Amino acid sequence: MKSKTINELTTIVHSPFQQSYLHGTKADLALGELIEVGFDSNYGGRKAKYIYLTATLDPAIWGAELALGEGRERIYLVEPTGPVEDDPNLTDKKFTGNPSKSYRSKHPFKVIGEVTIWQGHSAEQIKAMKEGILKLKEQGIDAIED
Repeated sequence: MKSKTINELTTIVHSPFQQSYLHGTKADLALGELIEVGFDSNYGGRKAKYIYLTATLDPAIWGAELALGEGRERIYLVEPTGPVEDDPNLTDKKFTGNPSKSYRSKHPFKVIGEVTIWQGHSAEQIKAMKEGILKLKEQGIDAIED
């Protein structure tokens, strides 16, 4: 199926009160496809025990920009198929509460659209974030805690 533009996505949402979620990656996915646990994490090193999504654009952009691989950075509009929980990698430990509205789940996410127009971070910001992640890794701290 063809990817939807941001204007076309408004017709996908069933209700103005329904929560929308985003997933940033470099994977090339089709509408209707499922994003599932058990595949290599966007950040490498191991098979993912959880998959991550957010209700705000900036964390989805970071997910796309920091994902490993050679593919194009993509942000998908996704629909969870089961319960989601706060992402412990970003909530309370780093930020009080969940201001980024970042979540994780062991249940698949169904791709229902793609955000095709978005502004990424500067090259300097991306470089600084990658250096910070590398520094943590050298200290034995993984970016993703299962």
